Formats: sequence, structure tokens, C-alpha cells
Amino acid sequence: MEKGMYFLDQKDMPTRWYNIMADMPGDMPHVLHPGTGKPATVDDAAGLFSRVCAEQELNRKDRWIEIPEELQAIYRTWRPTVLHRAYRLEKALDTPAKIFYKYEGTNQAGSHKPNTATAQAYYAKKQGLKGLSTETGAGQWGSALALAGAFFGLEIKVFMVSISYHQKPYRRIAMETWGANCVPSPSSETKSGQAMLEKWPDCPGSLGLAISEAIEYMATRPDYRYSIGSVLNHVLLHQTIIGEECRKQMEMADAYPDIIVGNVGGGSNFAGQFFPWIRDKISGKKKDMRIICCEPESCPSMTKGLYAYDFGDMVGMTPLIKMYTLGHGFVPPPIHAGGLRYHGMAPTICHLHKLGLVEAVAVPQTAAFAGGVQFARTEGIISGPEPCHNVKVAIEEALKCKEEGKSKTILIAHSGHGHFDLAAYDAYLSGKLQDYAYPEEEVRKAQLELPKVG
Repeated sequence: MEKGMYFLDQKDMPTRWYNIMADMPGDMPHVLHPGTGKPATVDDAAGLFSRVCAEQELNRKDRWIEIPEELQAIYRTWRPTVLHRAYRLEKALDTPAKIFYKYEGTNQAGSHKPNTATAQAYYAKKQGLKGLSTETGAGQWGSALALAGAFFGLEIKVFMVSISYHQKPYRRIAMETWGANCVPSPSSETKSGQAMLEKWPDCPGSLGLAISEAIEYMATRPDYRYSIGSVLNHVLLHQTIIGEECRKQMEMADAYPDIIVGNVGGGSNFAGQFFPWIRDKISGKKKDMRIICCEPESCPSMTKGLYAYDFGDMVGMTPLIKMYTLGHGFVPPPIHAGGLRYHGMAPTICHLHKLGLVEAVAVPQTAAFAGGVQFARTEGIISGPEPCHNVKVAIEEALKCKEEGKSKTILIAHSGHGHFDLAAYDAYLSGKLQDYAYPEEEVRKAQLELPKVG
């Protein structure tokens, strides 16, 4: 009998997160204070995040960070998640490749995001804070933080990118059901939102602007902190439970990945999967392993962006981080993969890419949905628009195996379901979905606004 699912017992769930900074090769650029231009301190970061998250953000020495017992108990309401063997997809492609996918869509919010949302809410509650403010693109992060707020009795304020707020009303309803307050960004509740609305009344919004609004909102409330769903080190740290589980499950399957593919917007889901694996590549144990970051053609930060220091938000309130960026003033086209519509990328992933340890490809929107539909019709899962991108790349890699007559093992980092994204599938199936290739001249224009450093 073919074994298609690999379950990890709850007693074997990892109890530590993996901090890649302890093993990071090369000279990883520091996060800089936006005012002084000097490396940020824990005290600097603690004005933005909870104290423990600030400490985790700047921790470069501890390889393992213990997961608190109370948080482990919450994780066990949905973890460990299952590792699947995609036999039906393999058969449809007639490929000698072995395809596995680690699916993060089975928790209460339907994506990988609760792995860090619950951690950030836990530390905020322990600190005695009243609430957290945040941004959200497609609504997955906002939903996860709303859920975490309900678990820990915190107020949650969400600024949701306007185009997604209107495209995906059910995510807003989910957030409100869990007790959060959600408004479209740009909004009239902050100065940065008001300024954008005056300049561009129909602005579709951007993650960069929503971040600015969330930070501005927090800055006037001393018992609030800002919570972020991707990009920064402490967020990616919390997600590594995915890859640590997966290493145990792949061992159960007597398999090891030759290729790992994942979608990237800020990079948290994919980092959560590949960080625990890349240490084998860094150490030389698995030098030939390929790690492929899959981004949308319309928001091509890794494939077209400049590697430079930039703000994480549109207005310039965040610390300066060195990353591949399209410029913090970037306003992306209104594609359906709202979780990938970000001007930059996790600095750790960018550094690894700069060193040649990971690859990056840009995927057109229609091609991504073609992959998503094929995955749905074989594996049965309707993927979110975001993981459709790496599903498509995995299919392409499996077909290359067929052409070359090679049997490789492909691992898909699948971030969650698309049950709230059916309007996007409707647009694709009815032939109305369009591709947006972000023009080079727009990239160059946005990069003119990069801050001067050094």
C-alpha cells in the first residue's frame, strides 16, 4: 500500500525554534536605527515590539530558542501538521520525481501565520500589554493575529490593504468574529493614511503603507506594540517549527529533498520550512540541494530589486534593513496574491540569496493559478493564491525530471488554503485574470527614494 500521509505524534512535536543567525555564513548586515544609522539595540526594538520579540530579533548567538510550555499547548491544537506524498499529482505529470508537500492550512485561521501570531501575542500578554496593531495583505496574517488575540485576551487593530479588504470581505468578517477591529488601508485614522488618500483617493494600498499606519497607531498608545507577520528574524524564527517537524517526517518517509520550493512575499512561510534544511547545505552535508524562492512577476523584489538598505514601511518609521527592494514607495498592481504584495524581502533570505545558497524565480499570475487548479484537481486542495506560485514551480521541476529521466525528491512548502480566495479562481476560470509584469522603469523610479546609509 502506498503511504501518502506522514503523521508526527504530538509528543514528538519540536519544543525549540531554530535560529539560523547562529549558523549564518558571511557577514550578515545589521538592522540599523532609522535616526542614527547605527546598529539597532534591543532597547530600540523594544519600543516597537514586545521585549522578548525584540531580544529574539537581534539574537545572533543562540541556535535554539525554547518554546514556552503554554505556547506549546496552543500549538498542539493544530500541530504537528501532516506531510503528504503527492501521488496523484505525480501520476498526472507522469514524472519519476517524488513530490511531497507540508500543508499548513489545517489550523483555525487556515495558514502558517498562527505559528508566529500566537507567539507574539503570548509575549505581549506576558509583558502586560493591552493590545497589538498590525497590517495585513490578503488577510491571512490579520486573521491569525485576531485569533491569537482571542486566545490571550488582547485588543487587535488591523490595517488591511484596501484592494484585499474589498476583494476578500470574508477575511475581515473572520477577524471581527475573533474580536479584532479591521479597517482598509489607506485609512482616515492615521496621518500617513490621510496623506495618501488626499494624494490618491482610489489608492489600492500596499503592505508598506499599512505597516506605516499600524506603527503610527501603536505609537500613540503606550500599552500597545506593533506586531508583524513576516520579514523580520523573530517572525521567521517562530515559523521554523514547520521545517523541524518536516525533517522528522521526511525521515519517516525515508526521503530527503533535492529541491525545496516555497512562495515568498516577506518570506516567513518558506523560511520556516527551508531554514532547518539549509543548515545541511551551509555545513556541506547537502551542497547540491536547491532552494527556490517563488515570487509574483508583479512584485519581483528578489528578481528585479536592488540589494540595499531600505525602510520596511512606506513612510519610513521602521528600522533600516538590507534586503532586495523595489523601493519603500512601491505600490503594487492589484493581484490576488495579496500576501506577496510587498516591496522587500526577509533580510536573512536576501543574504542567503546574495551568497548563492538560494535561488529566486518570478511567476506570472495566470501561470500560478494554472498550477493551483492542477493541484486542486489531483490532490484536492484549493490552494491560496500565494502557494499557487510554488506549486507551479514544483510542477515545472517535476516535468524537467521527466524530460531528463531523473528521479528527484521535491518538497513543497504549502502555506495554506484558498477558501476565501474563490473570486480569484473564478476570475481565472472565466478567463478574466490578467498578468502584471512590473516595469523596469517603475522599479528604477521607486529605488530613487532609497535612504542614504553610511
